[in-house]
Amino acid sequence: MLILLPPSEGKTAPSSGAPMELSSLFLPTLAGERLTVMGTLAAVSTAPDAAEVLGVGRAKLSDIEANLVLDTAPAAPAHQVFTGVLYDALDYASLPEVARRRAREEVLVFSGLFGVLALGDRIPNHRLTVTATLPTIGRMSSWWKPRLTPLLDEKAAHAGVVVDCRSGGYAAQWKAPAETTVTVDVFQVRNGERTVVSHFAKHTRGLVARALLLAGPRVARSPETAAEVVAAAGSAAGPYDWTVDLVPASQTPGSRPGRLEVTLPERYSTV
Repeated sequence: MLILLPPSEGKTAPSSGAPMELSSLFLPTLAGERLTVMGTLAAVSTAPDAAEVLGVGRAKLSDIEANLVLDTAPAAPAHQVFTGVLYDALDYASLPEVARRRAREEVLVFSGLFGVLALGDRIPNHRLTVTATLPTIGRMSSWWKPRLTPLLDEKAAHAGVVVDCRSGGYAAQWKAPAETTVTVDVFQVRNGERTVVSHFAKHTRGLVARALLLAGPRVARSPETAAEVVAAAGSAAGPYDWTVDLVPASQTPGSRPGRLEVTLPERYSTV
C-alpha cells in the first residue's frame, strides 16, 4: 500500500537538531534536482517581490527567511514539521510502533520544494507551494512531474493499492496508476442530501489514513486491494458515524481511478 498526502501549509519549525542531509531523503537520486530548487528558491527569497512570487502573507514572512538557510537550519522528521488538520487527524505520535513503522514506509508526502518525502525524512522549515512559479524552473508541479513519474511508477508497481489523499497541484506532480488507485472523496449529508464538502475533507482524509495504518497490524499486513481499503475505512466509522462506498476504477482508455467515497452525517463534528 501507498498513501499519498499533501504537505501542510502550517509547519512547526524545528528549534534544534542537525541540518537536513539530502542523501537521506526518500528517492536520494533526486538530490541534484532538490539542490537546484533550493538554490533558486533562496535567490527568489531575497528579492523585493519574494512574498508575491511565493504567495506569502504577512503572517508567514518568517517562512521566507527560512528559505535562506535550508542547508544549515535544524531539521526534524516530516511528521513533526507538518501540522494542520490532516496531520492532527493522522496523529502519528499516538500510533502504536508497528503502525508508525508502516507510516514511515508507506506514506508519501508531496512537496513543492522536495518533490516527495517519506514521513520520517528530516527536513527544515520552508515555504514553497507546488503552485508557485520560480524563474528558470517554472511551475513546481510541472517541473517535478517528469522527474517523479518514472521513479514513482516503479514503486507503485510493487505497492498493491495506492490511496490518494492529494488534491490540486499536488495531485498533478504524479498521476498514480488508475487501475490500482483510489482517491478519497468526502461528502456530507445536508438537508437530507449528500453534497461535496471541503471544510471537513482534510480532517477526514487524515482519519482515513490513520485507519488504514491501524488496519495493517490487525491483519498482519497492510491493505492490498481497494476492497480491503474500504473495509479498513469502514471499520473506523464507529466514532464518526460515516459510511464508506467504493466506486470502482473505469476500465476504458484514460480511465479514472477508483473512488473511496466517505459520507459524513449531517451533524458531523471533528470533536
